Amino acid sequence: MASPRKPARATKAKRKPRPDAKARASVIYDRLIAAYPNAHCALDFSTPFQLIIATILSAQCTDKRVNMVTPVLFSRYATVEALAAARQEDVEEIIKSTGFFRNKAKSIIGMAGAVVERHGGEVPSTLAELVTLPGVGRKTANVILGNAFDVNEGVVVDTHVGRLAMRLGLTSETDPVKVEQELMGLFPRDRWTMLAHLLIEHGRQICDARRPKCEICFLNDLCPSSRV
Repeated sequence: MASPRKPARATKAKRKPRPDAKARASVIYDRLIAAYPNAHCALDFSTPFQLIIATILSAQCTDKRVNMVTPVLFSRYATVEALAAARQEDVEEIIKSTGFFRNKAKSIIGMAGAVVERHGGEVPSTLAELVTLPGVGRKTANVILGNAFDVNEGVVVDTHVGRLAMRLGLTSETDPVKVEQELMGLFPRDRWTMLAHLLIEHGRQICDARRPKCEICFLNDLCPSSRV
């Protein structure tokens, strides 16, 4: 007696191939740059030295607050040498409203001293040299290189950039260093600095941490986190 035939298995629908990741990243970038052509560093500065100070002060503080404080600081300590010789308590008083002011005062005075002693008073323009300065990590170094020296050494990953990179499906990582490495692999080097400005601007304008405005977002058709 012939054994009963097994019912045919349902044919699984073929999954659509994922669009090429770099091509998708390029579309995202093109839409962002079209929407925010004037995106730029929100910290006010005139020299690499001023930017490095402002960036250190911006930790756990808004750029707006930093920009309210730095004119007084830059006026009081107009040169690297002047800041290197400053009394910490005097600097603390000026930057108090930026938070963590004791650590920040120590960092910017120490940074100024190192720039004088090791670099003749000139802020270095390489990642390797910048990250040896007090208060300067990779993120701060990337800010300085990209915005003061026009050098694309990496992608600045702050809270906005990390959040948007995750929401847009550009990374599944949460560690800023790993996020940066993935973004560097998706976007051409000459876009790295601007990419951070664009993502930050989009985070402020539309992709809010708590209430993203997905309904008006021009990336909602490409975003796996879209609510519409």
